[in-house]
Amino acid sequence: MRKIIAPMLVLLFMSCQDDELQPIDANASTIEVLTEYAIVSKVFQDVGNNSGDAVLSSESSTTSKSSKTKNGDSPIITVEPQDFTTFPKTITIDYQSGVLCKDGITRKGKATIVSTDWYGKTDSEHTTTFTDYYHEDFKVEGTHHVKNLGKNQDDHLQYSVTIENGKITAENGASVNYIENSTRTWVAGSDTPFNIWDDEYMLDGSQSGTSSKGIAYALTVEESLHFVLLPRSIKSGILDIDVADINDIKLNYTNSTITILGKTYPLGN
Repeated sequence: MRKIIAPMLVLLFMSCQDDELQPIDANASTIEVLTEYAIVSKVFQDVGNNSGDAVLSSESSTTSKSSKTKNGDSPIITVEPQDFTTFPKTITIDYQSGVLCKDGITRKGKATIVSTDWYGKTDSEHTTTFTDYYHEDFKVEGTHHVKNLGKNQDDHLQYSVTIENGKITAENGASVNYIENSTRTWVAGSDTPFNIWDDEYMLDGSQSGTSSKGIAYALTVEESLHFVLLPRSIKSGILDIDVADINDIKLNYTNSTITILGKTYPLGN
């Protein structure tokens, strides 16, 4: 599945000096599993961001469709029913044959969200499914479910995130399966709810899946991952990983290192 794994190889494993990575080469399948995971995780985090943005955008208007720019650089958002108070609502984000979005990602196809209430309301639930939906050249399938858990002791909104039957398929037909059970805490950008690009959030929980070659992997957040949307990055946090016959891989975003087989290597930029 080289088309999936190659773009993210540098993100996870390239250090300043290639010869420092020789011990990792002994298990190339581990590298493939982790790089595939990196793309799957990125795509489904992106789904959560855009679904939340669509619900918020719908809240700002009682019309059936959002405006579309002359350059076609925005999706068409359809809301049914169109009034402000009736729920559940079905919100369809239609990227049609392709929209180049602000983050540089081209999306096409449809994502459909069924919401029981507005995004900021405690106990509201938002379930996203997909119809011929693509993130760049990767087809996305599965069910993405988000529930508003209310505010924590620090006055930040928290959401549970469940992904069932997640699947990413490359152009060559190879696919990666993915599930997630996590908690997402909205730590910055909530005061500008109609602009997702200044958002930051903390992610806790677990993720798992099966690589394109049938290798199972499991990941647990040891220290909350701090995500920033623009520019897209993980500022800090620690992820514990078990894959194939290698256990306790530790990916440390705080000090930009990865530990495999008891040896620590620097991560590239």
